[in-house]
Amino acid sequence: MKGPLFYSKILLFGEYGIIKDSKGLSIPYNFYNGALKKSDHPNETALESNKSLKKYVDYLAAINPDLVIFDLETLKADVNDGMYFDSSIPQGYGVGSSGALVAAIYDQYAKNKITVLENLTREKLLELKSIFSEMESFFHGKSSGLDPLNSYLSIPILINSKDNIEATGIPAQQNGKGAVFLIDSGIVGETAPMVSIFMENMKQEGFRNMLKDKFIKHTDACVEDFLSGNIKSLFKNTKQLSKVVLSHFKPMIPKQFHELWKKGIETNEYYLKLCGSGGGGYILGFTEDIEKAKQSLSNYKLEVVYNF
Repeated sequence: MKGPLFYSKILLFGEYGIIKDSKGLSIPYNFYNGALKKSDHPNETALESNKSLKKYVDYLAAINPDLVIFDLETLKADVNDGMYFDSSIPQGYGVGSSGALVAAIYDQYAKNKITVLENLTREKLLELKSIFSEMESFFHGKSSGLDPLNSYLSIPILINSKDNIEATGIPAQQNGKGAVFLIDSGIVGETAPMVSIFMENMKQEGFRNMLKDKFIKHTDACVEDFLSGNIKSLFKNTKQLSKVVLSHFKPMIPKQFHELWKKGIETNEYYLKLCGSGGGGYILGFTEDIEKAKQSLSNYKLEVVYNF
C-alpha cells in the first residue's frame, strides 16, 4: 500500500498575524512530502509513526460527526496492520509536517469528502479549513487548519481574514537575482510554547497596538505586493516587517540569529522573517541579490524556494 503524496508548505506571510485577522499567503513547497504506507519490514521511524497514529485514531474517533465522519473501521484496521506516515518533511521546522499527515488521513478515510476537483467555493474552503483545524489540533493544541488545507489542495492559499480565504495564483518565477530562501536554524521549534508566549503578550495593550499598527499593516502590504508583483515595494515592506519582528518577537528568534537578523536590516543584503511560529526550524529570508546573500550568510545552507 502507498497513498498519494502530500507536500510541505510555506507560510510566506501571516505568521501570528492571521490569528488576529491579518492577511496571509501560504504556498506549497514540493521539496518535501509524505505519504501513508505499509511495509513488511518497518524501521524504527515507521514503528514510531505507527505508534502515534494509534493515538491519533482515538482522537479522530471523538471528533464531532456533524463536522466530519471517518471510515474508522478501515482506518483502525490499517493502523493495526502497521500503517505509518512516510515523510521527508522535517518536524518542528514550520513547513507543515503534521499538515501533510492530516491531509493524507482526510483524503484516504473521510466519508463524503470535499475533493480537489470540485468547484472550490469559499464555503467549501472554509468547511475544509474548520475540519482540518479540528483534526490538526491533536498536534499543536490549537490549529488554524491552513497547513493541511495547503497540503491537501496543493495550491497557493490567500487568507484575507479568518472567514475569507481563497485559492490564488502567484506570479510566475523569474530568473532574476531576487529570491525567497530558507535557512536551517539547526534547532527544532515547538509551536505550542511559542503561541502561548504570543497569547501572553496579547494581554498587553502596547503589544496589541503594535500588532495592529505595524505588524499587520506591513504583513498585509507584503501580501499585496507579492501577489501584484510589485517587487520594489515588497522589499521595502519586508524590511519593515523584519524590523518589527526583531523588536517585538525576540523570543521566537533563536538567540544566535539576533545579530544576523540585525545585519540584514543594516546592510540591506537580505531580510529575515519567521517561518511558522519560530523558536527554531527554518527562518525565511528575502533578498534582492541571492549571490550577495549567500556570501553574507556563507556559514549557512540556503534553500531557494522562489525566484524574482
